[in-house]
Amino acid sequence: MKIATYNVNGIGGRLPVLLRWLALAKPDILCLQELKAPQEKFPENAIRDAGYDVIWHGESRWNGVAILSRVGDIHETRRGLPGDPADEQSRYIEAAVGGILIACIYLPNGNPWPGQKFEYKLKWMARLDAHLKALFDLEAPVIVCGDYNVIPADLDVYKPENWTKDALFAPEARAAYQGYLDQGWTDAIRTLHPGARIYSFWAYWRRSFERGAGIRIDHLLLNTAARKRLSAAGVDTRPRGWERSSDHAPAWIELADRPVRGRKARP
Repeated sequence: MKIATYNVNGIGGRLPVLLRWLALAKPDILCLQELKAPQEKFPENAIRDAGYDVIWHGESRWNGVAILSRVGDIHETRRGLPGDPADEQSRYIEAAVGGILIACIYLPNGNPWPGQKFEYKLKWMARLDAHLKALFDLEAPVIVCGDYNVIPADLDVYKPENWTKDALFAPEARAAYQGYLDQGWTDAIRTLHPGARIYSFWAYWRRSFERGAGIRIDHLLLNTAARKRLSAAGVDTRPRGWERSSDHAPAWIELADRPVRGRKARP
């Protein structure tokens, strides 16, 4: 099973790119972020015509998340991250699909740092930490994926010195992300490619994509049951080079039907 996450940076203007990539890559399950569309403006018919069931949590102008599936019905289990009933931003949706629990997240950017937006980011990350603890020990595979807006380490950025004043690379944000890994969650791409420079975002300016000047902020975290089935992971950079594309590229994993030989749970 191939599962991917893709920040589309506005599904209205990027729909042709998304449909082209779906036809090319054929992910079984896809999580989308930054829809930038209210609930009633989501292109449901186009997605279903492409062969996918879909649920989405829209928001006018900003945010928005969705889950697509071509391998079975989507059974929504949660809409919105618990812990703050007053938070109305559309950043979290969760569903059961084909025996797997999928959580799609769009974590706050947090800039400018320091400031109120960064404080909101840290509070959101703390709420996510609490919810992840409730999900980790489920017997079913659990995948929490999306745009985390966190650069975990120096290896995940082209020039670390250029990001020292950015909320994505702030020590507090990186420490919160490390907290998820300390719970036992597996960063799929880094686990299978421990020393590789793999990026998922390239800014539009200064030919960042062409120069390879990127960052890795789109992550797929796996619980023990999912990690045992992890067989491949990466970033599909092809759509980033297409016209009118998002500044992100899809990150993906493949899960085998049964535990991969030699793949052990973290102690």
